[in-house]
Amino acid sequence: MQTFFSLLATRLQNSMNSQHRKILAGVAVSLSVLGGGAFAVANLDEGASKLPLREVVESVSPVSLPSMQADTSLQLFRTDLTRSNDTADSLLSRLGLSDPEASAYLRNARTARQQVIAHAGRLVSVEGDAAHRLTRLTARWGRDDSDQFTRWVMERTANGFVEHQETAPLTVGTRMGNGTIQSSLFAATDDANLPDSVASQLADIFSGDIDFHRALRKGDRFAVVYESLEADGETLRAGRVLSAEFVNNGKTHQAFWFKEANAKEGGYFNADGTSLRRTYLASPLAFSRITSSFKMRFHPILQTWRAHLGVDYAAPTGTPVRSVGQGVVDVAGVQNGFGNVVMLKHANGHTTVYAHLSRIDVRRGQSIAQGQTIGLVGATGWATGPHLHFEFRVNGQHIDPLTMARQSTAVEVTANGREQFKRLTASAKVALNAAASTQLSRAE
Repeated sequence: MQTFFSLLATRLQNSMNSQHRKILAGVAVSLSVLGGGAFAVANLDEGASKLPLREVVESVSPVSLPSMQADTSLQLFRTDLTRSNDTADSLLSRLGLSDPEASAYLRNARTARQQVIAHAGRLVSVEGDAAHRLTRLTARWGRDDSDQFTRWVMERTANGFVEHQETAPLTVGTRMGNGTIQSSLFAATDDANLPDSVASQLADIFSGDIDFHRALRKGDRFAVVYESLEADGETLRAGRVLSAEFVNNGKTHQAFWFKEANAKEGGYFNADGTSLRRTYLASPLAFSRITSSFKMRFHPILQTWRAHLGVDYAAPTGTPVRSVGQGVVDVAGVQNGFGNVVMLKHANGHTTVYAHLSRIDVRRGQSIAQGQTIGLVGATGWATGPHLHFEFRVNGQHIDPLTMARQSTAVEVTANGREQFKRLTASAKVALNAAASTQLSRAE
């Protein structure tokens, strides 16, 4: 019996070994297909390790590499704007150059002293060599009312530095931006990297519909497309706003710049073709902060409660004051508590008053256009600090100036210009939608 069981156990063991070898063989074949067969040979053929080895030695020639010596002809380029506290040394240093000889020439060059050094906002481009020496400097600037710019060039020659100056026309490009109001219009445009001139234009364009002093809401948003005036491919300054959208307290306002054929000047119109320019501007300052509105107030000097029959605008001394409408100078001089004051007569018995001026730039009897500068903000007369006191009178009666601005009449696009206006607004709306659809910028 024991012999029978021993024989049976031996057969079972042989069977299991046989099955085990078949399983290993199957795995090896599978791996040979996936791995190129190396695994199968190594595991199935135990004699492979006994095969003779042969060593092969070959000489290898190194590949020659290009010379790594510095290229002395390397040119470095950089562009920046000048600052009011710049010196010749600090300007070149900020532009990545270290060149005492160039600094000395820049300090002594008459044009550089008068137009570049310590003049903020000049566009300066430099070229330098590998040793950070200046090879060429180009400064560009232009007047705000000109379509030309000045180019001043200083460059190194074998005999030292030379310079020359020339004028060239500005080229016009288009840029866009958008933002969301968190605190003020200027804070939002700063956060959106929009120039201050664009912010001022937005305030002017929509001033007839939006009270930027009192009616802005957190979350109001805007989009704008404007001209970029460029010198040699670099933006020198912002130009005119071409189209704009402002959503104030949930209401959308749009503006499109349009100039009819054969018209002397253009203006801003809404999508229906109604001009946004009213008979009177909403404010005699381009942009400022109202410190006292048309209401009862405690007079800071007389120390009594009395009616404030105008609007006070806080602004630094020297800020330009503009006429809110077309008129004729009736008073230009000193008058009691008003200090230096200008009074303009307009149509229909309307009069505007501009008080506490530091300087008067008009004379009695002079005809004045809307938006024309008539003087500068000051603190003359009964004033505790620099500001503009502004009044609007109708037949001698004081009226809230902001109310008068919004009630003034507006013109519409003529019948002859209607088709031209429709074509312009159709393309302008596409650009404006693109400006509004970009990621909104926020001013915290």
